Order: sequence, then structure tokens, then C-alpha cells
Amino acid sequence: MAPGLAVADNSDADAPELSYTTVLSDLKDPWDMAFLPDGTMFFTEKCHGLSVRLPSGDVNPLLGMEDTEDYATTADDLFCHGQAGMNGVAVDPDFDDNRYVYVYSASRITPLHKNRVIRLTVNDDFSDVSDRTDIVEDIPYKQTESDHPFGDAGAHNGGRIRFNPGDGYLYVTTGDNHDGEIPQHPTRLGGKVLRIDRDGNAASDNNPPDGFNQRIFTYGHRNVQGIAFHPDTHETFVAEHGPWHSDEVKVLENGGNAGWDPRPNVGGRGDCPDHYCGYMPDQMEGMDPEERRAFMPMTDTERFPDAIRPAWDNDKKSQGMSSAEFLTGSQWKGWEGKMVVGFLGIGFGDTPIGQRLDLLDIAEDRLSVDVTTMSVPMGPARFRSVVQGPDGDLYVAVDEGEIYQITPE
Repeated sequence: MAPGLAVADNSDADAPELSYTTVLSDLKDPWDMAFLPDGTMFFTEKCHGLSVRLPSGDVNPLLGMEDTEDYATTADDLFCHGQAGMNGVAVDPDFDDNRYVYVYSASRITPLHKNRVIRLTVNDDFSDVSDRTDIVEDIPYKQTESDHPFGDAGAHNGGRIRFNPGDGYLYVTTGDNHDGEIPQHPTRLGGKVLRIDRDGNAASDNNPPDGFNQRIFTYGHRNVQGIAFHPDTHETFVAEHGPWHSDEVKVLENGGNAGWDPRPNVGGRGDCPDHYCGYMPDQMEGMDPEERRAFMPMTDTERFPDAIRPAWDNDKKSQGMSSAEFLTGSQWKGWEGKMVVGFLGIGFGDTPIGQRLDLLDIAEDRLSVDVTTMSVPMGPARFRSVVQGPDGDLYVAVDEGEIYQITPE
């Protein structure tokens, strides 16, 4: 592991000084991480698969995707394309008893490709996995290219999976696939947050509207890639990519509508390219975000008066808000209890790129925040995943191929 220099120029008066260590490098699009209490770290690479880093520092490749080598097990139906591939990973809260780990991955098992949540059993020495069980088989995947920004197959794919320590259920975030019908659709699982047990069954107290699939916890989402649970209340917060405006953070409400509806011929709009209005108007051109926001709101409270209001909209900018995590422990000083969100840094028109980690102090009413930008010691990058490890440090995966450990001093 390569150490980094400490910095002390964060703006909070009671901010910790930070140092960093490079935990892993030369990875291929690292996407997510999940820890055991002893520091064992499972991690995914979008186009390679699932591996585990042991406390000794040794890395064992466990489940490879098609065309990969040197993995203990290979699943030829798993593939990557565009934003899709092997995305999120989660460890079962009862891992010591059942040895379960879960991944979210695109699969070619069916002629119409799908995203699946897959449960695996890890062997005793962490050298292999077995007993694959696809506990969710029907999450939509964008099949073909379309005439949109980032319009390739596999777009708007969601993919973060997390267990809520408060209720023990697995939460699964999905994307709208550049399909205007999906987010408000009652049975198609794209543009949703699912809440399920370890067998893929709906949580018993899920409360979606009548006629909706019972696995749906919230609907009307665009592309959620960040989900985190408040350390005291266990409320569910999501971080979501905006449509050339308004990345959003909001606290979810069981059965609630997040308010995204990019269908053509609704809300005063006419036809849109490939039946998706999500980047309109003038979707390929830079323009005033306020004008675009009025035409295609991220949270449409006029059409959906009861839609879940955001706590923060990134000052109405869209910069690729990705993962999220709450910081816990006194080592974080004035940042303890704040939520950190990572940005991939997508600049468009006059919007600055903004590759960074922001700290959000979320108000009690969950409708406003105070924001601090972390002076990250390793410099800017495409911050794909942020996870607090059992040692209290923050682990950060970046698209450039590294996983960093940020230590507060």
C-alpha cells in the first residue's frame, strides 16, 4: 500500500486533517466495496467481476464475467456494456453464519438482457464462491443504443445494493434505461428502489400503490447510484444523477414517488427522441439549466404534489453524483454524522466538472443542507464509490482504477 501526504486545509474549523493510502491500483473500473468486521474487503470491477482483499493484503479473484481469466469461478452470462456490468456488492449481516455475499450484474441468460441480484456463498478460506442464486431476475437493462447523451446500451443502469442495519433488508437501486415509461410504471423495476429479503422477496411492510410490484419501496427515480442509511434513525437517503441539472439527495418514504417522469406527451411536452424526454429541450446542447429544469423537472411537484422533496439539488447543477455514505466516529471531529457524496464530474455547457467529495449536514426537516467540500488528499478523480470501513476510515473507489483509504487525523 502506498501512503499519501496529509493535508490540513479543509474549511471546517473542527475538520480533521486527512491522509491517504492507495489500497489497490491498476484495477479496471472499480465500482463498489463491502467490508467484513475484520477488514476483509469484497470489491467489484465493472468489466471483470468480484474479488476479495484479505486483511493480509492478498487479493483473491472470486467470480469472473465472460472473457475473464484467473477467477476461481466464471459466469459466462455476466457481461459489461456502457454503464452496466458488475456493479454493487453487499455482505449479508449474518455472514458469519451463512457466508452470503450479493452482487448486482448485467446478464445474458434471457434473450432480453436483464440486471440481476445474485447471491453467492463464499468458502471458508475466501478462495471461491458457489451456490449462485439469482434472487432478483427482472431488473430492466437498456438493450440498444438510442439518440441521447450517454446513449449507448446499458445506460442509466442503477446498481447500488446495501443492507439497512435498522431493518435488515437489502435495498437495490435501479435506473430508467432511457425509457420514458419505466420510472412511473407499476410493475417494471427500472427507476425504482427495491426493498427485499435475502431470498429476493418483498419486505413485509413495503407499501407501494395498488397494482405495483410489492418489491418496490419507492418509484419515479432517474438513476440512483448512491444509497446510505442514517446512523441513528436508519432513514434511507439516496443520491441521484440529474438530467443536465439538479443532482438530488433525498430521504425516501415507503411507497413514495420521487417525481421523475420523462414520458413524452405529458406535462405540456410533445414528442421526444426515442420516446424519452429526460434531456429535453435541446438535449445535445448546452443551455440555461433553469430553462431545462422548468421543461423537464427532476422532481415534478406540479404533476405529483406528494412527490418526495429533495434535501439538496447540488445548487441545481448536474455533475454526476454517485455514491453516498454517513461518517461515524469521533475521529471525524466536526464531520461526524455528515453524509459524504462522491461526484464523477460531468461538465456540460457552462457547468464546471466538479470531481469532488462533498459533506452534507442535513437539516432535521430533511429539506435543506449545509455543504462542505472535502479537500481530498489524493486530488480530484471520478469518485465512484465511498464506503466507511470497520476501522472508521473512508474507502474511495475511483474510475481511474484505484481504491484509496482516507484516514482522519
